Amino acid sequence: MTDSSALFSRPDRCTAVLGSYEALVRREAAALEKINVAQRLWAKDATLWSADGAVQQKIAQRLGWLTVPEAMTAHAGDLTAWAASVASSGVADIVLLGMGGSSLCPEVCRRIIGVAKGAPNLTVLDTTDPSTILQVERRLDLRRTLFLVASKSGGTIEVDALCRYFAEKVRAVAGKAWGGHFVAITDPGTPLEQQAKRDDYRRCVLNPADIGGRFSALSYFGLVPVSLMGVSIKDFLARSTQMMQLCQAHDVERNPGVWLGLLLGVLAKAGRDKVTLLPSPALRGLGLWVEQLVAESTGKEGKGLVPIDGERAGAPEAYGADRLFISFEMQGEADTAHQAQLKALCRAGHPLVRLGFRDSLDLAGEFFRWEVATAVAGLVLGVNPFDEPNVTESKEYTRRLLAHTTNAGDAPAPQEGLVEQGLRLFVPSGRVTGGSLKDAVWNFFRQAGPTDYVALLAYLPQSDAHDAALQTIRRVIGDRLHVATTVGYGPRYLHSTGQLHKGGDGRGLFLLITSDEREDAPVPGRPYSFGVLKRAQALGDEAALAKRGRRVLRLHLGADVTGDLDRAAGLIRSGGESRFLPPLPPSDVRL
Repeated sequence: MTDSSALFSRPDRCTAVLGSYEALVRREAAALEKINVAQRLWAKDATLWSADGAVQQKIAQRLGWLTVPEAMTAHAGDLTAWAASVASSGVADIVLLGMGGSSLCPEVCRRIIGVAKGAPNLTVLDTTDPSTILQVERRLDLRRTLFLVASKSGGTIEVDALCRYFAEKVRAVAGKAWGGHFVAITDPGTPLEQQAKRDDYRRCVLNPADIGGRFSALSYFGLVPVSLMGVSIKDFLARSTQMMQLCQAHDVERNPGVWLGLLLGVLAKAGRDKVTLLPSPALRGLGLWVEQLVAESTGKEGKGLVPIDGERAGAPEAYGADRLFISFEMQGEADTAHQAQLKALCRAGHPLVRLGFRDSLDLAGEFFRWEVATAVAGLVLGVNPFDEPNVTESKEYTRRLLAHTTNAGDAPAPQEGLVEQGLRLFVPSGRVTGGSLKDAVWNFFRQAGPTDYVALLAYLPQSDAHDAALQTIRRVIGDRLHVATTVGYGPRYLHSTGQLHKGGDGRGLFLLITSDEREDAPVPGRPYSFGVLKRAQALGDEAALAKRGRRVLRLHLGADVTGDLDRAAGLIRSGGESRFLPPLPPSDVRL
């Protein structure tokens, strides 16, 4: 394995150990060069992804991200000056109301780069969980808070509900001047643009319309909140422009984005479709953004890359032959456990890609690298990476449920299957196999084959305690079944891995986890509350998954979410030993 000094001396800060896949990758690289993939990408040639003229026209309208770093550089001074004026006006908190591509870049930048001294605190609110919303509201001084309402379409249901809620709260304390506490980020001509003008928002920022949501990190959707964090937009864009220039190389192996996309696509076709992300400590959190970009772009037509983020690192023998490992490494970060893990994986024959970061601002370059890579991976896999054909399925079921809802008790639920210790288990067909909850859950997990994955989809408040319990469940499943696992909070994952779940190859097993609400909040102007909306989204996705023949189980907790989730984790941990591979020895390596 290449040492760290060699990694960081490369212009692209990327090395790969491919083992037995080396020859295959070289052949595919030559094939891409033969069709002039880099030149055609930069010519915005939509025929790369489709032979259908109508589809090509739609793709052509989604390629603005290729040149957005240079385009945005012309606006860096304006963004910086405006952000300074916001900070000097006494704004203490920025709250971003967004979902998916409109929220995850700022969230990752907040975690990894951080908020500069003297800049307002940034909170990303991408949930319909009422207790989370109320918790955020209670700690804010609304008179000193600026809300960023971010939606490409201008009509995202979660963003609309959050905007309605906080607009009513701010109106109560700010009176007629309440619109000055809101900024819209949207495409031209959307309902949100009209709303911003009507209600006299502080600013309405119109994004280039030829950029899809998940490819929008380096557009205004990412740059407006990042500038308000006090990050130098000039420096941020300079890093992305450097990567953009490298990604114009015609030689596939010298083109960082095309090369990574080739690796992702070729190894997935060879069975290594579980893209397992291994960040060093300083870069934890980046997987949230990579996950939504890769999964939503490639998971369709029965194909797709399955990003595995946040999974506990295990011994090499714990992993199947379906893994491609991607390591994110910060220069100067002494993490011997991480390096030891990488060496062990290479010795065991697992393919490994290493990506180096000189400092946290290199995030900007990685955003661009991964956007190019995802576009190229779609080409290699034979899918259109710029559409999301199955995302509307869950939305439609949610709309149907909400259409029959007039109060918090009206959202329908499927037939109850099993009740034990206050925990309830549901399946779409109404049949549960097993005399106890523990047996029923493990009978469900027993269906997992060696190349399947188990997804935990939690419609719960996100907290350290809930993270820990979900990771316990995940670890037990992975150790005993030796399969990949993912965790997603709803409804966030609907704008991330939701497309993959329904449009991918069907090898997922989905455990939805829902709960009663301890407290709730109304959505102003709508006949439902946030609790009802969240429940409808969970049941809507359950119905969409079931309709596609996906393997689905739902575990419902009571209002004591933390206690019930711990109880469920304990039950799952205590089962399955006699039916599955024995647990692995505990690992001291965590990434």
